[in-house]
Amino acid sequence: MSCEVTVNVNNRKQKFVLNKVAKQSASSVWFEDGNTVMLATLTYNPDEMVEEDFVPLAVQYVEKAYAVGKIPAGFVKREQKPGDFETLTARIVDRSLRPLFPKEYGYNTILTIMALSADEESDLQTAAMNAAASCMYLSDLPFAKMVYGVRITRIDGKIVINPTLSELERGDFNMFVTGTKDELLMIEFASQGQEEVEIIPVDDVMLDGLPLENTIVKYKINEVKEDELIEILQQASQAIKEGTKIYEEALKEFKKAPIEFEKRKETDISEYIKIIKEKYVKELREIITHLSKSERDYLLKKFARKIATTLDKEDEFEAILKAVKEVKREIVRGMILDEGVRADGRKPDEIRPISIETNILPRAHGSCLFTRGQTQALAVATRGGDMDAQVYGNLTDKEEKLEKFMLHYNFPSFSVGEAERLGPPSRRELGHGNLAKRALEPLIDPEFDETVRVVSEILESNGSSSMATVCASSLAMKAAKVPLLKLAAGIAMGLITQGERYAILTDIMGLEDHDGDMDFKVAGTFDGITAMQMDIKLGGISLDILKEALYQARDARAYILELMENAAKDIKYNEDVLPKALSFKVEPDKIIDIIGTAGKTVKEIISKFDVTIDLDRESGKVKIYGDTHDSLQNAKNYILNVICKDDKPKIPTFEIGKVIEGKIKRIVDFGMFVELAPGVEGLLHKSKLKGKNLDDFNEGDKIKVKVLSQSGFKIELALEDYDV
Repeated sequence: MSCEVTVNVNNRKQKFVLNKVAKQSASSVWFEDGNTVMLATLTYNPDEMVEEDFVPLAVQYVEKAYAVGKIPAGFVKREQKPGDFETLTARIVDRSLRPLFPKEYGYNTILTIMALSADEESDLQTAAMNAAASCMYLSDLPFAKMVYGVRITRIDGKIVINPTLSELERGDFNMFVTGTKDELLMIEFASQGQEEVEIIPVDDVMLDGLPLENTIVKYKINEVKEDELIEILQQASQAIKEGTKIYEEALKEFKKAPIEFEKRKETDISEYIKIIKEKYVKELREIITHLSKSERDYLLKKFARKIATTLDKEDEFEAILKAVKEVKREIVRGMILDEGVRADGRKPDEIRPISIETNILPRAHGSCLFTRGQTQALAVATRGGDMDAQVYGNLTDKEEKLEKFMLHYNFPSFSVGEAERLGPPSRRELGHGNLAKRALEPLIDPEFDETVRVVSEILESNGSSSMATVCASSLAMKAAKVPLLKLAAGIAMGLITQGERYAILTDIMGLEDHDGDMDFKVAGTFDGITAMQMDIKLGGISLDILKEALYQARDARAYILELMENAAKDIKYNEDVLPKALSFKVEPDKIIDIIGTAGKTVKEIISKFDVTIDLDRESGKVKIYGDTHDSLQNAKNYILNVICKDDKPKIPTFEIGKVIEGKIKRIVDFGMFVELAPGVEGLLHKSKLKGKNLDDFNEGDKIKVKVLSQSGFKIELALEDYDV
């Protein structure tokens, strides 16, 4: 029997339709938020047990073109592979719900969210998150909790919960937070640069009876201070508590009876743990020191195989390896909490050695090799014109948009010493690239109108490659002469807890990321945070500890920024390959003349002068890009000639014999040129000076002359009292 449940929560009126569609799924929810409709379904396979040590959860988010009354563009008229927005949305849902699954759960589980109808002002990520979370809550999985997602921004100093898309565009930042009623699970934050208009009256100056006003446009990066961020998170936490409470009260009576799922068969490894602790701890600690230099675990496997051989238990290799990893985890965490020393010998707040090299690629516009410990990022920046921008359109966009700042992050397998082929970007690569992009985008001078593409190649990885990307990309753009208002640096933080004890780690490596309790990346300038991403394992984190971690990250960021500022001073620019640009304005109605019939004229200019041209029909702005300043200037002159060919100045007609007062413009050997009208000159030959010499006159003097003859612009003059 189908039913409908309506709720009002955090400025949104929403409706759940249950038991009406997709009833063969383990759980399904038809979720309505205004005119936006999401269908979320959850299915799992209890007949097969996944024995590998991971949660077999897959999240799919799919947007249907019919949701906004469109037919898919392109040759194939059906939805193709997921776009970046769909992938990133699925990743957000996955990161929020995965912590709920116990490690002994082994059923292959698929969570699918489909956008069936989309309001142009609706936040599809928030709708998808809450549809998926309620679908899982209503299922018969016994560990399902109510998870709620909320979007937050600040407009004119006021916090706005669940803003519309147009409100979000006007906000100082974009924050998305998910959690349960008791704890936060995931945080995504990015500042948004905004232009601020200030009107200043000009004293004692009136125009049409009103005081004259001077308009000043200021650009604000809108970095957020650590204390501000904590206050915002407190409001987010309150909104999440309200959301989960309302959802639970509305849906709890429809929740299915929990199943008793079959747990993964857990081999008793206590005997092996005891043996390792008694006989092999010293050797394992030495291996941990080596593990701190790499994300690979082949040394652990080699060590476990040695123990299995010694004990004559080769058939128990997997159990022994699991015991080794468990003891390794205890050792790593114990070293930090008990001794204040990390696996590589660092203190909790110590950063690995950093080296920075700029413009190491002579034919690239800008490049930077940033190395921190065993993490190494090569960032390469390339500048281009409007035609190089990425054309994209989100589901609710009325028209296509241009993405003029792109950051692409690549993580090849050789960066961690693994032998795998290169392939298309993974969800992880898209997510890391998006985080770095959001950290840097508000720092680009808004007056800079070129397209910029940055590619980060991770050449070596042992933790925090996304934050190395922020540092390297910031300097690569600087090396390409992209005008950055400030440099940005990033740092990855970790947390180890045991009861009331805890340790906050700066610049975590792969070993600490795997065995820690929190993954926390923060990027920004000296003045505040521009981007942050946090994943918290179930159990949550207190805001006091988070505040301490933010301050520790601030100090680390400042240290790295000082090194980056010093490196920026030593940049040697690749002047020969940097693009040259020239821009000017014409009357907007002249743009069509520059384009010509079917683009013939502009193509001719591009070919003739080897340049690239961008034209703005609305403003009349013309931008020319080329390799040399001469080619730019010649192309500009050619364009001006094209648009002026029908606007030649009219030739004034002078009455023969009339006396006119003119101005001496030039004196030459054979006479002088006299300006009779703007841009019109006549020749007064020295033979027509009536006994005077050229030395009697100076350039700039006014003089009365008589017009003797005229043929177009060729005008013959004499002194006023000259007799013909």
